[in-house]
Amino acid sequence: MTIFDGFSGAALVAGVCGWPIKHSRSPRIHNYWLRQYGIDGVYVPFAMPPEGAKDAIRKLPELGIRGINVTAPNKEQAYKAMDNVDRWARRLKAVNTIVVRGGVLHGANTDAFGFLESLRNAKPDWRADAGPVVVLGAGGAARAIVAGLQDKGAPEIRIANRTPGRAEAIRDEFGGSVRAIPWEQRGHALIDVALLVNATSLGMQGQPELDIDLTKLPDTAAVYDIVYVPLETPLLAAARARGNPAIDGLGMLLHQARPGFREWFGTDPVVDQALRDHVLAVL
Repeated sequence: MTIFDGFSGAALVAGVCGWPIKHSRSPRIHNYWLRQYGIDGVYVPFAMPPEGAKDAIRKLPELGIRGINVTAPNKEQAYKAMDNVDRWARRLKAVNTIVVRGGVLHGANTDAFGFLESLRNAKPDWRADAGPVVVLGAGGAARAIVAGLQDKGAPEIRIANRTPGRAEAIRDEFGGSVRAIPWEQRGHALIDVALLVNATSLGMQGQPELDIDLTKLPDTAAVYDIVYVPLETPLLAAARARGNPAIDGLGMLLHQARPGFREWFGTDPVVDQALRDHVLAVL
């Protein structure tokens, strides 16, 4: 059975665009939900080079497509193609979810939502005001995470990046509770934190491990790694070994998909162990 079995000529169509796109797990997530809820629909990948992404996205209403997710490197081009955007997309100047309604392109960014929902799901007693947070990295995911934590009231967010200027740019952009700290001080910065987030690619399959000394990390602090290949990164293994709650990155991927599915197909899908197992089968 393929993803194209079980729907009609009236099927609702959505998808994901990026360049390249064959690595995307989004079709596996959304087509699982479509089958689970018995919806006449399909979710397909679109290989979309960045230089033509804005024009291609503007044509979505003509194709009858309900909407698409947007992955690297097209999120900024998608933002420029929208007729209107939600507050998260406006704040991050990047769109990862597009809804076509009445010929109008509505853009959203669900990365902060995905991070916060997966964090709450894994650790229901988590509170944003529990203490300072350290975020490692300064890419698009890190920006969304910092924005989400700041929005929820984290008292202090310490951001460190191997290229210091990028961390300083996030500090300057978001201000308030955000501080930039030197990369070499990342271990010392853990002394009183309630949450450590790795938003870098370090620890990902094929990448170097994240080198960080957890000695100063409080025993109660949660450790979240947005990497999900492998699911158990060296950082999470080290956190578990010392008794810290450890949260993998698969939840963020799954939860950020929910708002788009709800808008395109009319059902708010559930993230559960069966879905995790389904996605993990191809990781």
